[in-house]
Amino acid sequence: MTHQSELIADDIDAYLAQHERKELLRLLTCGSVDDGKSTLIGRLFYDAKLIYEDTLKTLERDSRTVGTTGGGFDPALFTDGLKAEREQGITIDVAYRYFSTARRKFIIADTPGHEQYTRNMATGASTSDLAIILVDARHGVVTQTRRHSFIVSLLGIRHVLVAVNKMDLVDFDEQVFERIRSDYRSFAARLDVPDLHFMPISALHGDNIVDASTNMPWYGGSTLMTFLDTVYIGSDRNLEDLRFPVQYVNRPSLDFRGFCGTVGSGIIRRGDEVMALPSRRTSRIKSIVTFDGELQEACASQSVTLTLEDEIDVSRGDMIVRPGNIPRLEQKFEAMLVWMHDEPMVPGKTYLFKQAAKSVTGSISTLRYQVDVNSLHRVAAPTLELNEIGRCSVALSEPVCFDSYRRNRTTGAFIVVDRITNATMAAGMIVDRTTGEDRRDHWDDEPQAASLHTEVSKVTVEERQARYGQRAATILLTGLAGSGKTSIAYALERRLFESGRAATVLDGQNMRQGISRDLGFTAEDRSENLRRSAEIARVINDAGLFCIAAFVAPSQLVRRKAAQVVGEDRFFVVHLSAPVSVCRERHSDGQYERADRGEIANFPGVSSPYEEPDDADLVLPTHEWPVHQCVDAILKLLEERDLIS
Repeated sequence: MTHQSELIADDIDAYLAQHERKELLRLLTCGSVDDGKSTLIGRLFYDAKLIYEDTLKTLERDSRTVGTTGGGFDPALFTDGLKAEREQGITIDVAYRYFSTARRKFIIADTPGHEQYTRNMATGASTSDLAIILVDARHGVVTQTRRHSFIVSLLGIRHVLVAVNKMDLVDFDEQVFERIRSDYRSFAARLDVPDLHFMPISALHGDNIVDASTNMPWYGGSTLMTFLDTVYIGSDRNLEDLRFPVQYVNRPSLDFRGFCGTVGSGIIRRGDEVMALPSRRTSRIKSIVTFDGELQEACASQSVTLTLEDEIDVSRGDMIVRPGNIPRLEQKFEAMLVWMHDEPMVPGKTYLFKQAAKSVTGSISTLRYQVDVNSLHRVAAPTLELNEIGRCSVALSEPVCFDSYRRNRTTGAFIVVDRITNATMAAGMIVDRTTGEDRRDHWDDEPQAASLHTEVSKVTVEERQARYGQRAATILLTGLAGSGKTSIAYALERRLFESGRAATVLDGQNMRQGISRDLGFTAEDRSENLRRSAEIARVINDAGLFCIAAFVAPSQLVRRKAAQVVGEDRFFVVHLSAPVSVCRERHSDGQYERADRGEIANFPGVSSPYEEPDDADLVLPTHEWPVHQCVDAILKLLEERDLIS
């Protein structure tokens, strides 16, 4: 599994060239105190034979004197090198280790688990592509597990592996593993973690680290080393938006003027038209210069020097972008802050903000809320203390070029520095106002224009009832994915049509392909999707037609809000009560399997709750009844409520 290759003996230059082209994966280990983070890394290196012999002898000697395994080999000492760390048996500072396999190069950050050193953990996570969150099998998901998971999500790490460690101390019990996985999924459903995996391990004894464990035959997944070698990160980099923050203007002679920096995102080629911000002057790329010679193109994370065809004013802190794709250039923005200093945050105080290659003074004008990492609820607070996280408004003395952190980790991140002591006070992630996390609840919003008034149709309700022979209403079919909502909705529409009635179907998936195409699947987005659909249903009912709405609609509160929009006297809830086991078998598009693997977040019945209606007008056991019997029952309900004769 190491980087050994026959090319080392045959052609060292070819080997070095091959090694240079390998994909780099940055990862970190995090979790609560004594969950085994350092032990995991040490065992990974030991089993993969990546520890030099002299280092190994030193570790074996130290294990007998300062180890925590009763004199046996203690892998944790491989990363815990500080004297204070060995005395206490905990990690204090971030330790980095490097290794490679035949496919990849790796940089591992071993971060502290103690709450006091949460800021160190955030530092290690800021550049990582993948996070390994360790959970002690004896204790399960604890507060620090939740805190680190929230920071991982906040910092935009897309790939998360929850390693349930110390399985040897619970007799390798599968039920313990499944319980922890279920508990973590329930918590992570409210986080933005698109790629979530789980693995049972014993770091001290090497189970499922490099070699598959014989003690856990019930686990059929890959080992840790195989997972690290194969997890796909190719689509994580932003190659669309060119962002080149200028770090230094290089003018060694009258004949050369270059702009040095690291490509934050995107791809830049010779001859490309570019724009310099904030001046908005345009030019073209004349050359892309490096120490090894000129390049035809450069992409994200490459450090290069650009020369332009025209002499335009570009200074340190400016940004080179494409004319048709520019970031926001503003003095104010919203951000999430991780406070990293013992001195609390002071709203209104002047700090130094360092964003990309630019430094500018400014202040935190408002702390909107603090996040409770246990419940993820928003809590009103006057300030932020050490290791606390909150949403705030930032006002700067001059405009800066930025994107949302979710879109671009280079231009969307910043740090807050004390102007007197030069101490780093906080790390910040700029929030896009259109993201799901910032999406407001629009149910009770007032119209934006005060002069609006309601127009009344010249066709009365009674005239529509006489024309169509029906009293219009909305029938909400709610249930888990795979319970039969869409099939029953269209079958009901056909039966009503054949009997001379006027009806139309409003399907949740169709809404998401049109009016709600901007929405995701968070609880807020699902609420907004149903709000928009309820407004449409009300218009359909006003026109005298039946609206058959097929939606998962997992929240009882949101369903009641929809009834208020449509009109409670013409809103009927039909619950399709098929259990999740039946829905899994019926659903053929693999969504449940993807939700189990963590590829789909906030999936009702798997990673988020479905609240069964306690006031349903009709309950249909769709796991027992065929479609035509369900339709008959709905038609009978409409007759009983005098909606049709």
